[in-house]
Amino acid sequence: MPSDLETSAGHGRQAMANDYDGFAEAYAAETESNLINGYYTRPAVLDLAGDVAGRRILDVGCGAGPLLESLRERGAVVTGIDPSIKMLELARRRLGEGAALLRAGLGTGPLPFPDGAFDDAIACLVLHYLEDWKGPLGELRRVLTPGGRLIVAVNHPFVYKVLYPDADYFAIREYSEEYTFSGQRGTLTYWHRPLHALTSEFTAAGFRMTVISEPPAAPGAREHFPEVFAKKPSGEFLCFLFLVLEAA
Repeated sequence: MPSDLETSAGHGRQAMANDYDGFAEAYAAETESNLINGYYTRPAVLDLAGDVAGRRILDVGCGAGPLLESLRERGAVVTGIDPSIKMLELARRRLGEGAALLRAGLGTGPLPFPDGAFDDAIACLVLHYLEDWKGPLGELRRVLTPGGRLIVAVNHPFVYKVLYPDADYFAIREYSEEYTFSGQRGTLTYWHRPLHALTSEFTAAGFRMTVISEPPAAPGAREHFPEVFAKKPSGEFLCFLFLVLEAA
């Protein structure tokens, strides 16, 4: 994967496939205020979430907690889950001992919450790590109230075709990429889905799509990262797909 995308990964995992414990601190330091995370995915998710005051929000794959912190500052009642012990330690250090943080992940069994426990669930750069979406989306639907929102950011399906031009775009395929996080190497494994397969998974799980977004970078990105925008002025390296879905 091109260097501009070297920190594009999230922190959810299926059956512990991606070992974030091995580079948790390096990942957290790298993605705190970088272009892809600090000036693109997190601002885009917060913009889609809108006014969250008083809303009960589950952050799936919360990592070191930067999104949880921003949501809490906006008045949300937040809960974070992550399969990585190290990531949760960093999140607790950030959010305080009283923060609602649990070790759990998608694709490893039922989520540890009752039906209808949340008004919103956020899966930011998580689902593209999973081969099977049926069970995880069913669990997210279960823990949401009727009419609750699922806010999703995933690798844009076209990324796979750009990286592997000879590959079959229409096949659901696994692929791995190496990254550098604050000087530490790590390997992450993804599952590519074509757009029609991706959207069909949500509707089959009982969600209705209300927003499909391909936003630009947040204000200030060009000033903070002029060398990146000089190479790619249109920002085509910002290749994620954002969706807001409503639980039926």
